[in-house]
Parts: sequence; C-alpha cells; structure tokens
Amino acid sequence: MLDKQIKIYVAGHRGMVGSAIVKQLNEGGFKNIVSRTHAELDLTDQAAVRSFMQQEKPDQVILAAAKVGGIHANNEYPAEFIYENLMVEANVIHQAWAAGCSSLLFLGSSCIYPKLAAQPMHESALLTGVLESTNEPYAIAKIAGIKLCESYNRQYGTDYRSVMPTNLYGPNDNFHLENSHVIPAMLRKFHDAKTTNSASVTLWGTGKAMREFLHVDDMAAACVHVMSLSKERYQSGTKPMLSHLNVGAGEDITIRELAETIRQVVGYQGEIIWDSSKPDGTPRKLMDVGKLKSMGWQPRVALAEGLAGTYRWFVEHQGEFKEQ
Repeated sequence: MLDKQIKIYVAGHRGMVGSAIVKQLNEGGFKNIVSRTHAELDLTDQAAVRSFMQQEKPDQVILAAAKVGGIHANNEYPAEFIYENLMVEANVIHQAWAAGCSSLLFLGSSCIYPKLAAQPMHESALLTGVLESTNEPYAIAKIAGIKLCESYNRQYGTDYRSVMPTNLYGPNDNFHLENSHVIPAMLRKFHDAKTTNSASVTLWGTGKAMREFLHVDDMAAACVHVMSLSKERYQSGTKPMLSHLNVGAGEDITIRELAETIRQVVGYQGEIIWDSSKPDGTPRKLMDVGKLKSMGWQPRVALAEGLAGTYRWFVEHQGEFKEQ
C-alpha cells in the first residue's frame, strides 16, 4: 500500500480522468496532492516543466494530461494531436526522472493497438499491425509514452507504469458536438433534440461498429490500484518492454445499441438516422483485461447506471456548454 503522506502530482487534474483520480485519492486519504492548471503550467514547455519539477519534487506523478478527441477532432487536427501529446509525455516523464521521482503512472489509450487486432485485444498485440488511420498520430504519441516509461525503467531503474484505458465517459467530459467522444456527443445531441422537439437525430456511421465503455470512476480506481501494487507484483505480471496494462469493462456493445440506450436515458422520442457516408472507425475495440483482473481490480459501474449519472451531470452543468 502507498504511504498516504507522499506528494503526488496529478497532471491534467481538471480533465475528466484527472479530476476523477484526484477525487479517488482524496477519498482514499491522500492529502498531499499537487496540481497546476494549464494557465499556470504549460506541459509542452520544457523549461517550465523542468522548473516545476525541480521546485515541487513530487514522490509520484500521475500523467493524465493529454490532448484528446473523437474521430472528427483526430481527423481535423492530426499535427496538434501528435505534437502536443509527444511534448507533454517527453517533458513530464524526463523531468520527473531528473527531479528524482522514481514512481510514475502514464495513461495511454486503447487506440495503440492495430486496427484489425484480434479481439479481445491483449497487451501483446502492441506493434503487431497497422493502426487505424483516423487516429494514428494520437496512437503513435501514446505508444511513445509507453516506450518512454519502459526505457527509463531499463536505463535508470525507475518504476514508471502505463495503463491503457478503453473508451471512457462520465462527469467532466467534453460535450462539444464535433470534437467530443461518442457518448458525450450522443448525450448532447439527444438532449438538444429533446429540448427543441426535433423529429430526428443524425449520427455518424452505420452503427455497426462495436465499442467498450468504462466509467471514469472505475478508471480512477484502477489507476490508484495499479500505483498501490508493489513493484514486485507489478513486474511479475508484465515484461520490461511490454509493461502496460489494459483497463476496461471486458464487454462491448454496438454503437447502435449505445444510441438506443442513450435515447432512453435522455427520454428522446424521435427517429435516429445513420449517416453511412461518415466513418465508423475501427470495427471493434474490446480490451482483454485479464492481467489487471488477476492483480485484484474489477470494474463496478454498469453502463446504464453510468450513462444515467453522466446525463444528470450534463443537465446540471449544461450552462457551461452553451458556447460550444
């Protein structure tokens, strides 16, 4: 178990995952948590990150900061996605090491796996095939983050770990209609259609693609669980250059089924129109979470329950999204 007095720097504490991790740490009795807003610390600025790490000298770093988005955003801004994520990872990981921090957790993404990887996707599928073209730049950056952690472990004996979440959702998500992920985009579309009495809602793709979804509170719990494992326990379940762990629900549904569930949660009565001229993305993305489960972690939030809670949060905060 981790010492509750250690200083933990959570990068990206205002984001969906970072805020859930801070909440989980606070509930677990960790009080010495360090954070900085983007305005206070630009993680793409090497000198600024160096100065921050040298000043704070955290005992542990949780790297949840990233530039993220759905298919549309990844297609429109590929240079931003690869550049910003590479810079954040390189700066935070290297400067953490330079400041003497030997314990770090890097959060990646399930998009690191090949487009046609065998399902469910095992950790060993990494670098075995061609990536999905719509988010290849983002995936390359996340793969680089894993390899940064592993390389520092090999050369310097650090204990830098990586977790690869499946599609996440929950409070503090991005509800932008074009740049958000599928669940917040659908929740907002159905909500807007309901409030304006629109006869139909148009969604991207055919609805046949299958996706796995995990509530952000489960992801936060998994992060704290992984960081609480002894070095021996973590290393016994991984390999030096294949050290990342999948985090997911272990089951998936079609996007069409997801849309029907969200329509019921929102209470929208209109028609769903599928625009098959738009891409579906990867046909299926189901994580093999056997390794992490063998280390004592299990998801707790059922999808319908999590969607209902997320929708309640959106309704309570919708005034913050009017400009989007």
